[in-house]
Amino acid sequence: MRGRISNNFTEGSIPKQLFWFMLPFMASNALQVLYTTIDMVIVGQYVGTAGLSAVAQSSQIVNFATMVCLGVSNAGQVLISQALGAGKREKFNPIIGTLFCILMILAAIFSGISIIFRTGILNLMHVPAESYSMAMEYLVICGCGMAFTAGYNMVSAVLRGMGDSKRPFLFIVIASVTNLVLDIVFTGFMGFGVAGAAWATVIGQAVSFLFSVYYLYQNKQSFGFDFKKESFRMDKTYARMIVNLGTPMAIQSGFINLSMLFVNSTINQVGVVASATFGVGVRIDDIINKISQGIQYAALPMISQNIGAGQKTRAKKVVYFAWLYSGLLTFFFMVLYLGFGKQLFMLFSDDPQVHAMSKEFIRAILWMFPAFAAMRGSGAFVQGIGHAKLSMVLALLDGVFLRIGLSYLFGIVFGWGFYGVVLGYALAPYGYAVPSMIYFLSGKWEKRKNLAEEL
Repeated sequence: MRGRISNNFTEGSIPKQLFWFMLPFMASNALQVLYTTIDMVIVGQYVGTAGLSAVAQSSQIVNFATMVCLGVSNAGQVLISQALGAGKREKFNPIIGTLFCILMILAAIFSGISIIFRTGILNLMHVPAESYSMAMEYLVICGCGMAFTAGYNMVSAVLRGMGDSKRPFLFIVIASVTNLVLDIVFTGFMGFGVAGAAWATVIGQAVSFLFSVYYLYQNKQSFGFDFKKESFRMDKTYARMIVNLGTPMAIQSGFINLSMLFVNSTINQVGVVASATFGVGVRIDDIINKISQGIQYAALPMISQNIGAGQKTRAKKVVYFAWLYSGLLTFFFMVLYLGFGKQLFMLFSDDPQVHAMSKEFIRAILWMFPAFAAMRGSGAFVQGIGHAKLSMVLALLDGVFLRIGLSYLFGIVFGWGFYGVVLGYALAPYGYAVPSMIYFLSGKWEKRKNLAEEL
């Protein structure tokens, strides 16, 4: 797959560009969720409900670390996009080198935490006794492979920033196929259980990352990074910019998952069936969410490039078409969930109790869909222009205060139980969606200074 890596989005048809650019991202995101989804389907069939609960719990912890790394990666993506729009390709090398160093440090920290504090983390989550030992195996094994996860997210974010969606899709296909084959072999044929699913995930990510690095090294001139030893270092200026931009993005991504630990902890106290039901439901919701998130991934670099090039009117049009596409897709998924929700749960578990409880989950989670549709446009815009302070406020509102506060209010204070906890989780994204829409429509952002001027 040779050819041009970067794409120019400062001219041409916006709806056409966004449509074709977002399709590989939607497919890539769906396949990325397929990692843990495959784990859960195969574990559910070969290990049972306890194993399903174990993967659901531990994957939330691993996802927290992954999403923090993704948030930092997205900061690098914004810098790359604005540099490209401003015609400053010579800045790619120091930006990429700095981003790599920061992410490897984060990966090492999260790996250490998952190993050293594994017992305390699982106890804090109130993991059911039937799932405890299996959850610990999954957490430790996946934690050890965090460097590969961080590395893949870095490569994909940089390529997104350059306007390339095809190669990230290729890399995730490699990871997914590897993961699927090893999952069947390790968990099914060899009987390794939950540990087999974890090893399949880590090896799949490692193969994908190493292949992507080899490919980009062979095409380093087009990629914009020379892979010289001295280039793998932090530049103080870009480190500051990445940290300033990446911190709110990491908070938004990571603390949403951290708040999920609270939600999981509350639901785990109900019992293993509630734990398994919520784990399956969140996985289904994650697939739908990630597919639509491909629109945001495509809109973000298009917005950043045009902001960097000083084309604010064109950047606004990207947001409008992102809303259009995400609205249509959200409507489709809501109809799918209403018509075939129970059947989706049956793909993961053959437990009749899980099937029965799935109705409560579906009834509550549908409230989340309109918020996600709105966030695809305005969320991409807030990140694309590099408004770190606003991103921080909205991230804390969504990821911490509302997600935890509403789940506790509805589930515990109001006594609505499982339905109330899920409903609180579903309503939290409005804390990001509504204010970001108001900010975009107000036009106050037009007075901001472009990040490209500081590069």
